[in-house]
Amino acid sequence: MDIASDGIEGLRKGLEEDFSLILLDLMLPGIDGFEICRKLREHIDIPILMVTARQEDIDKIRGLGIGADDYIEKPFSPAVLVARVKANIAQYKRLSDDAGAYPREISIGSVKVNTGTHRVYVEEREVELKNREYELLVFLMMNVDMVFDRETLYEKVWGLEAVGDNATVAVHINRLREKLEKDPAKPRYIQTVWGAGYRFRG
Repeated sequence: MDIASDGIEGLRKGLEEDFSLILLDLMLPGIDGFEICRKLREHIDIPILMVTARQEDIDKIRGLGIGADDYIEKPFSPAVLVARVKANIAQYKRLSDDAGAYPREISIGSVKVNTGTHRVYVEEREVELKNREYELLVFLMMNVDMVFDRETLYEKVWGLEAVGDNATVAVHINRLREKLEKDPAKPRYIQTVWGAGYRFRG
């Protein structure tokens, strides 16, 4: 474990040193947590857990949108923090171990996923997805036409041990629609089944 006293030092450590997870405070001197997260995500593929004292959803949406995997609000108990850290690390390990279990290519309609390279295409155009967006998409496509509620998706994609706000799922669903759908307001693929959850329509 290592601790950085400001944003500049934190960014340097994140890029140069080897960590299993990065716990990133939004309010840091030098460089704020949003900018650090964006720069880190360009180079590393490990869980980034944002810590915030802010209650506004827009901050959570922005953080998840630039590559954070999860967030935790201050004040929090040590037990909750440990649970969230363990859940994110365990889920990354599971996804890495399970990568070979998926078919090399998943293709439904105009959406294609190469699970070997983690590249996603819509109508032959490559679409850049963040880690959790990719994981959520693969899970839904592997279970095409099945409906999952938010709690189930949070458990399956973020980890069975996850203790958190499953509104995170809705944020990621909306981000996927923005990137995959011609009209996100009237989605062809990632659909809401009112009162039940979400599905990827085949």
